[in-house]
Amino acid sequence: MKSHHTTDKFETRRNKAILAAASVFAAKGYHGASTQDIAEEMGIKQGSLYYYFDSKETALEEVCIYGLDSYVKRMEKISSKVQPFESRLLAILTSHLSSYREKNAAMKVHNDQRLYLPRERRAKLKKLGSRYRALLVETLKAGVDEKTLRLDSDLQFLSQSIIGLCNFWGATLLRDSKLDMYETIQNCADLILEGSLAAPPKTITP
Repeated sequence: MKSHHTTDKFETRRNKAILAAASVFAAKGYHGASTQDIAEEMGIKQGSLYYYFDSKETALEEVCIYGLDSYVKRMEKISSKVQPFESRLLAILTSHLSSYREKNAAMKVHNDQRLYLPRERRAKLKKLGSRYRALLVETLKAGVDEKTLRLDSDLQFLSQSIIGLCNFWGATLLRDSKLDMYETIQNCADLILEGSLAAPPKTITP
């Protein structure tokens, strides 16, 4: 039976292997990369890499899961908090967009290269994505119940639009290190909550 120390050491090394694979795939692409490249990035012999991944395909799968898993867990925490809708929306946008800067190689690989995985290997990714969308819809419904969002809001359409908005600006944050992340988050929140139409003139009652 493995000790906690041995297990923790293995997980630390495995995470290092995932990050090495993410860096290589982000730089060279899935088809341009090799397990030798990943091993060199990690500083080990190619044969030792199979202790963590049994194939390059498995490495890609693990990188994509790594890119998604943490922000789904963050979403679970955000959606369970008792807060005004605007606060939860800002937390969701911050979590989604900051994940690109924190795990930028893994997120880039997930967004650009996950379709190189066969369908059966994308099943866990699909499950994670569905969980994320379900939690977002649940949060949006709370916004409707609080009368912050319109009662006739199409929550499925709105949730997909928010995800698309975050993915676009997340990819932009990856490409442009000078782009201010928090200003981008606030601009996204303003667009979702206030739109782009000028406020109607106030009616002055005599």
